[in-house]
Amino acid sequence: MEKVKCECGHVNPYGTVICESCGKPFFDEEKGLLNMRYEGVARRSQTYNKTIIDKIWNFFSSVKVGIWIIIVTLVASSVGTIFPQQFYIPPGANPSIFYQEEYGILGQLYYSFGFHDLYNSWWYMLLIASLGVSLIICSLDRVVPLHRALKTQRVTRHESFLQRQRVHGVSKVDNLDATIEESKQLLQKKKYNISEENGNIVAEKGRFSRWGPYVNHIGLIIFLIGCMLRFFPGMYVDDNIWVREGETVVVRGTDGEFFLRNDRFMVEFYDDTDERFREALMRVGSPVVKTYQTSATLFQRVDDGVVGKEPELVEIARHDIKVNDPFKFHGYALYQYAFKQNEISQMSFELEENATGNRFGRIDVSTYDPNSIYDLGNGYLIEIIEYFPDFYFDDNRTPSSQSRIPNNPAFIFKMISPDKPEGEISFVGIQTNQDIGGENTHRMRFVDIEMNHVTNLVVRKDYTLGLLFVGGFIFMVGLIQGMYWTHRRIWIQKVNDELWISAHTNKNWFGLKKDIEIVVNSTQLTMPIDKVEEEEKKM
Repeated sequence: MEKVKCECGHVNPYGTVICESCGKPFFDEEKGLLNMRYEGVARRSQTYNKTIIDKIWNFFSSVKVGIWIIIVTLVASSVGTIFPQQFYIPPGANPSIFYQEEYGILGQLYYSFGFHDLYNSWWYMLLIASLGVSLIICSLDRVVPLHRALKTQRVTRHESFLQRQRVHGVSKVDNLDATIEESKQLLQKKKYNISEENGNIVAEKGRFSRWGPYVNHIGLIIFLIGCMLRFFPGMYVDDNIWVREGETVVVRGTDGEFFLRNDRFMVEFYDDTDERFREALMRVGSPVVKTYQTSATLFQRVDDGVVGKEPELVEIARHDIKVNDPFKFHGYALYQYAFKQNEISQMSFELEENATGNRFGRIDVSTYDPNSIYDLGNGYLIEIIEYFPDFYFDDNRTPSSQSRIPNNPAFIFKMISPDKPEGEISFVGIQTNQDIGGENTHRMRFVDIEMNHVTNLVVRKDYTLGLLFVGGFIFMVGLIQGMYWTHRRIWIQKVNDELWISAHTNKNWFGLKKDIEIVVNSTQLTMPIDKVEEEEKKM
């Protein structure tokens, strides 16, 4: 595609509408006002449309496409707020069950469509990436040629350029040079930058405001990059762990490098006998937590991390984790988030003969990690066929578990005895003891229970915050830059023993005309006409 050479000698890229140097329009010289939005420059999206790269570029350079991507992203984001995301449902709850029980058929559909984990879905990430690509291409498609045009522009402009500005006027004065010099002094007092050529001048200020939208785009792009980096391993962790007293667990999100032991959990409630709090506590009607904390020990794994091998741990720190006082280490932070008192940690049963009441031994079953077989000796054996930590009946009336947390433990036992070597099946839970497959001669008798306190800690690591803050700051700078300043230009040029005055601004024409009026009132120049206002008066 051939370049366009203007009569002034400047060679313009193909597709240029107004000469970058002198401003001569290349098309429709006798028609209306000039479109000064991008200084008439040649944008790649309006010039090339042959290869697949051209078509992709042209698609994403469209402002309409960018707006639609923003709308779709906003709609998708709002859908993700209809019900809580998976991260915010009770820890350990089965999402497929939770959404259906809590929100009915709508919750089931919400889960089926994958909206429960929307912000981690591939298509949502594709929307965010598309928005970033649109911002980058839109900006490059406009800012590069616009910068070139503003940098190349001459002071002396083509007559048709001046005539087709919105504000334009012709003045006859006694002394052209003296009037221009006087106008120059007045405009400098208004903080205009003056450029001169062949006795003509252009007064300009606020050019930097033209870059406001593109600075804005840069801030958004950096912000989006920060958001997307959260899905890269090691950049962002937002998880939680439940740790029982005396238990050591791996800290989730650390790739098995760090372990935490709950040495002691403490919770303190407000005293309902204290006169200061009695009235408020009576209104609440239940105990109110005053403070709670987890005394924890942090370990680091020092072995090679072979699967199945007992980890070799070295203690590296201790800390009392309280609300607003996290345990910080190696870029991670553990926050005290919640707790659960008196969780069932162990249930004890005895094998009893129904007819005589004789007992043949006791088993202590951990609700966290029960054994599969318990040998009572003398031919008596107990086998756990099925374990339901959080027992309930599903829609098919089949025993199931809502979560792995022992909120309502239930077991299916197989009881083997010398007179029943084939075994008897029994379903045992809290206040439940049912024979399965016929009437049994033995039963599992519940005899004891042990409780434990459990603390919930949130694991956080965020290396993207810096990018998010920088992106947000740059975005606000661009917003202010584009909103509170305007790019104003006033051309005063000698043409055929007359002074032509033309002006352009990207917004706030009233302010521009006030600046011109100050010059006109102190010189022999006449006030130029605002062609748009004149047309409106005629209508």
